[in-house]
Amino acid sequence: MTSKIKVDNINKVSDDSNIIKKCGTTTTIGSGASNPIVVDGSAVTLGRCGGTVALASGATQTGFGRTGTVDWNTTPKTATFTAASGDGFFANTSGGAFTMNLPAGSAGAIVSVADYAATWQTNALTVVPNGSDKIGGVNADVDLTTQGQSVTFVFVDSTQGWINTMDSTSNVRGADYTVASGGNSVTTCGDFKIHTFTGPGTFTVSDAGSEGVEYIVVGGGGTGTGGGGGGGGFRIASPSLAPATYPAKPLAAPANLSVAVQGYPITVGGGGAGSAQNSGSNSTFSTITSAGGGAGAIRCAGGVAGGSGGGAGQDHNNPGAAGNTPPVSPPQGNTGGSAPSGGFGAGGGGGGATSIGSNGSGPGNPSGGGNGGAGAGVPSAFGTTGHSSGGFYNYSGGGGGGPNTTGSATPGNGGVGGGGTSGGSNNTAGSAGTANTGGGGGAGEYCAAQAPNSAGGGSGIVIIRYRFQN
Repeated sequence: MTSKIKVDNINKVSDDSNIIKKCGTTTTIGSGASNPIVVDGSAVTLGRCGGTVALASGATQTGFGRTGTVDWNTTPKTATFTAASGDGFFANTSGGAFTMNLPAGSAGAIVSVADYAATWQTNALTVVPNGSDKIGGVNADVDLTTQGQSVTFVFVDSTQGWINTMDSTSNVRGADYTVASGGNSVTTCGDFKIHTFTGPGTFTVSDAGSEGVEYIVVGGGGTGTGGGGGGGGFRIASPSLAPATYPAKPLAAPANLSVAVQGYPITVGGGGAGSAQNSGSNSTFSTITSAGGGAGAIRCAGGVAGGSGGGAGQDHNNPGAAGNTPPVSPPQGNTGGSAPSGGFGAGGGGGGATSIGSNGSGPGNPSGGGNGGAGAGVPSAFGTTGHSSGGFYNYSGGGGGGPNTTGSATPGNGGVGGGGTSGGSNNTAGSAGTANTGGGGGAGEYCAAQAPNSAGGGSGIVIIRYRFQN
């Protein structure tokens, strides 16, 4: 029969204090802080299969060594702090840059730190060595400036000091992207998807995402008659491409348009018909409306206000019509050009997205028509169609003003962005604005008593752009 010893407590002879004490389900071994416990054997097992071995709160361990990893402190640091060896820290610099002071170096010391809010590229974390300690062989501070970075420093010796043994810049983060359908074409450029509407349709959102969408909305261009047709209103919002890629045109508001899970009817404004003095039609997406361009004036009259205004007709010092009508901020277009004073002058060019139409020359015969105002150019990363010029897709150029053509005269040129050129001889119609650019029509000579020589404006366009991956 196997022998057994059954006791609940074992006490010391010297002072009768407990060496082993059982109280309920807890068994305590040892008799106080000044009395170490030695377990002597060729192999020692702590715990049981599936159990847990834990250090008491505030306790430390020695002799086990480190495995090259740290214990992460999950309370983010938001101000300057001193790191402790064996710990990892999350540094949140979203409120401003600050400093992590390294502890005094000793061989094998280890410290890790990670970019908590992916803001180090804006507000750096500065790592400062202790005293004469070095980082990578140099006694100097180090700025961590990479978004989403995480690094691990191990102190090796006094020659090299802290050496960075792990450096991750993968910045792996979850994202909630927009998912949508619709448009005459759907293309991708990098991490962005682009829906282009050259005619009416529906932009259908099945997942709204968190970033919202960018957009270009261009109204139809106005007819060119005696004065050039105004370009359609031009509104754009694209923070991902701002601001250097199209410095002449400010961003519209809102910068990123929030969308919901629903269908958004898209209206693409038609250009003013070339049979008479007709303004272009509005283009719309969600809360964004870009007005149609104003028609150019008939002879002896002023133009029509619109997204950009139509140019004045030949003669009699008539003014060009106002752009940015109705008003939005920043302006969606500009004023058309005027006719000269003194009679027998040429028509003004239509206004464009980024500049006013030029005034007609004169007085006198022959007199050349004013040039149309320039449209707005966007990089190919956004524009998927339009008037290609200078490495950009251009929209909403004004039409050229009609000449006074008794004799020969230089026709007004259409503004970059699809504006039509004016006719070159008496009773000759100008050229139409380019389709899906919102360009204004070029002017001929148009008088109530003469046959119409008007040229139609170009139709508008709606382009929607959003991030679909990272």
